[in-house]
Amino acid sequence: MNHVEHLKGLYAAFGRGEVPTVLGAMDPQIQWNEAEGNPYAASGTLNGPDDVLNKLFMRLVEEWDDFTVTPKKFYGLGDTVVVEGRYTGTYKETGKSQDSPFCHVWNYENGKIKTFQQYTNTAALQEVMGVAV
Repeated sequence: MNHVEHLKGLYAAFGRGEVPTVLGAMDPQIQWNEAEGNPYAASGTLNGPDDVLNKLFMRLVEEWDDFTVTPKKFYGLGDTVVVEGRYTGTYKETGKSQDSPFCHVWNYENGKIKTFQQYTNTAALQEVMGVAV
C-alpha cells in the first residue's frame, strides 16, 4: 500500500464529509493524540475510531462553521507519513476565525492507521475558542 496516496484519499474523503471512510482506515486500537495545549486534548489520548468520532469529529461539526483541513505537503517515510497543511474555520461560540498551520504524523501497521499525532498553533486555537488550557 502506498501510504501517501492512501492519506491523500482520506483527507479528500474527510473534506467531503465521508467520515466512515476515514474511520474505516483506522486500526481498531488507534491511539490518536491532539497537540499538547489543544482544547480537544483535554480528554487525553483517544483510543479507537469510536473515541475519535465521538470526542473529536462530532465536536468539530457541532462547534465550527466551515472547518477545513487542507493538506499541502506529504512526506512518506516507510510506515510513517508526515503531512503539513492548514486548518481554517470559524468557531461558532466566539465568531472568531482561524487559519493555522498543522503537522500530522501518521503511523501505519498492517495496512491500518495505528497512531496519529497532531502539532499545531495551540495558542491561536485557544484564542479563537476563548479558552485557556
